[in-house]
Amino acid sequence: MREPHLILGVGELLWDMLPEHARLGGAPANFSVMAGRLGNHAAILSRLGRDDLGREAVHLLDPLPTDTSFLQIDPLHETGRVTVSFDNGQPAYTIHHPAAWDFMELSDEWVRLAERADAICFGSLAQRSVESRQTIQTLAAQASSRCVRIFDVNLRPPFYSSEVIQESLELATVFKMNDAEVSQVLALLGLPGEEDADGDSLRRGAERLLMEFPTLQLVAITCGGNGSLLVTRDEWHQHAGFPVKVADTIGAGDAFTAAMAHYLLRGAELRVLNEAGNRWGSWVASQSGAMPPLADATRGEIEASIEQSA
Repeated sequence: MREPHLILGVGELLWDMLPEHARLGGAPANFSVMAGRLGNHAAILSRLGRDDLGREAVHLLDPLPTDTSFLQIDPLHETGRVTVSFDNGQPAYTIHHPAAWDFMELSDEWVRLAERADAICFGSLAQRSVESRQTIQTLAAQASSRCVRIFDVNLRPPFYSSEVIQESLELATVFKMNDAEVSQVLALLGLPGEEDADGDSLRRGAERLLMEFPTLQLVAITCGGNGSLLVTRDEWHQHAGFPVKVADTIGAGDAFTAAMAHYLLRGAELRVLNEAGNRWGSWVASQSGAMPPLADATRGEIEASIEQSA
């Protein structure tokens, strides 16, 4: 039996404070939970406050298949929170600052973990502070040459910059973004872009990024309910997505990234990566929240559908 791959989600662990309730989230946490559900040894590298929200986060994560033993506890700063409000059904986010995850320390334990990792996923939001930015970039740099290093950009104004995106792409082997972010990323990097977000223009944008950053091997662009586009230097594959009744889209993109990473580590072709990402992303979108309960039968059905596409 093959040893589970070691997959790390690095960055923000936070609570979405919705009008009616609080919900645990943060892209690295969502990613790690899904990676663990797919059979990997997935660990979350983040930092929580020594407070009720921090304790509740660990309590909720403990039954899930993700390793929380590497979480840091901050005695001075609060567990991260995002206040979510709605105006005519459209969500608006207030990402509170500073939070414990702004002060992630580069520990020897984390460095040893990064050196052994098969895949590491990090974003732009958690790099809004100098300390966490240095920690995240050092971990990515310490990873081995065989490690899949995924930069999953998360453009949350005002918490991003061209510098963070440039530095992260220089470290990454895989770049994941959504279709709305493509033109923004190209503009921030001073690269030519196009207003249209059709498949051809998105592919040309991905090809420009692959030309600009030699370490990049794959650009993944999610298009919401319209599927996704995967581009390498040699080939590309577009997937139309799966129609589902959407409960909410929170965590769907993170599930896509985790499924893509899982099959990428197994040497799957682009069409399988796309199939897996869309299958799992659409399932999460059909459920409430980013970490919904997953029955064994459901997992088996989705995995069988993915295998049929191989």
